[in-house]
Amino acid sequence: MSDGGASRTADGDGRHFDLAVIGSGSGNSLIDEQFADQRVALLERGTFGGTCLNVGCIPTKMFVLPADHAASPAQAERLGVRLRYDGVDWPAVRDRIFGRIDPISAGGEQWRRENENVTLFRAEAKFVGERRIDTGTGEVITADKIVLAAGSRAVVPSWPGIDQVTVHTSDTVMRLDRLPESIMIIGGGFVAAEFAHVFGAFGAKVIMVNRSGALLRQEDAEISARFTAAMREQVELHLDTTVTRVDPLAGDRVAVQLSNGDSHQVDVLLVATGRTPNSDTLDLARTGVEVDDAGLVRVDSRQQTTADGIWALGDICSPWQLKHVANHEARIVQHNLLHPDDAIEADHRFVPHAVFSDPQVAAVGLTEAEARSRGIDVAVAVQDYGTVAYGWAMEDTSHCCKLVADRATGQLVGAHLIGPQASTLVQPLIQAMSFGLGVADMARGQYWIHPALPEVIENALLALAL
Repeated sequence: MSDGGASRTADGDGRHFDLAVIGSGSGNSLIDEQFADQRVALLERGTFGGTCLNVGCIPTKMFVLPADHAASPAQAERLGVRLRYDGVDWPAVRDRIFGRIDPISAGGEQWRRENENVTLFRAEAKFVGERRIDTGTGEVITADKIVLAAGSRAVVPSWPGIDQVTVHTSDTVMRLDRLPESIMIIGGGFVAAEFAHVFGAFGAKVIMVNRSGALLRQEDAEISARFTAAMREQVELHLDTTVTRVDPLAGDRVAVQLSNGDSHQVDVLLVATGRTPNSDTLDLARTGVEVDDAGLVRVDSRQQTTADGIWALGDICSPWQLKHVANHEARIVQHNLLHPDDAIEADHRFVPHAVFSDPQVAAVGLTEAEARSRGIDVAVAVQDYGTVAYGWAMEDTSHCCKLVADRATGQLVGAHLIGPQASTLVQPLIQAMSFGLGVADMARGQYWIHPALPEVIENALLALAL
């Protein structure tokens, strides 16, 4: 391991660095050739490369695509095409995915170890003073500037019996030895929705348990209702329900008692009840870095924390917990580290997201309820896929594009889609909102390819009563 050219301090601490970055996800990406003349410490306690690469966005979507194929016979049947699903080779799917991801993680770590100006510490870091970090390796280092990019972790509730059973989270469920015959998924958000699709399409019996009355309840009400209805047709769904107790069975099977009086015995229990920032692992109180009630590190518009010389990015400070947000914030932090006299601000005005389930969901901006609560005089249009020619081709009867616009300005303030290609269709709407393209200009200022599915966006724009 290179010592990064770091100098020894005079007060008994270990090496001193120009920059220390805690976290090897998006935090790692900001350390490029522009820092070649600086002494950099990179600290990572977990798998190198962060959540997205190893247990998040990338492997989950690599499972979703074969799940989409597995679900295709039912969709084809409506069109008069008879396909047959003969099952999935779970180990082959799993090993193809992690056979690619694991070498990327290992290769990234080895490459960092070979950087002459970077010292990699592979242990849990904690602050012991202002810009003083116990690396977990027996050495306390100091740094002029520090970036907190330590991410988040899955939350597991403390149900009675929880310490006696095998509980999976998104960190572990993708590496199961075999495809379970039955799986109970606790939660109703992004992670729960995507894994319900994956395991259901592969043939497992899926039981979803959600404490609220709808799935994806952070989405616009129209989208949440349609998604809940669609998922009810695919899985055994328990809404307004909680877990009251879990007990071990033979092997790793689990018995689960529910608040509605039902009980189930399942091969796998997957908890997808959210993630919490890793701020509580760093002893940040010793630095003057403040966190909010949710554990998120407080940052200003330049991603600087409440402590001088310390910045933060990604899940440790961001309520969105999205890789594209973390990458954006990494670019902001990088610039501000290198150009403190010409600092720039993060742009979180129009943060999009997508859920890769069946059906897909994608959105950007405000829901209708949020817009109305802000006092915006809104125009709303809901355009069904089935109203355009490509929707006819798909025999689509349940999916839509919903747009929310400000009557006063003629600008979109929210866009919400549910259905095939939603994660792609939302992109021109993100672009319009980001660059101030008004509804009228977007609708009539360009060609819309006929009979492609984006015509559903065109018709939704035209339906807005501005």
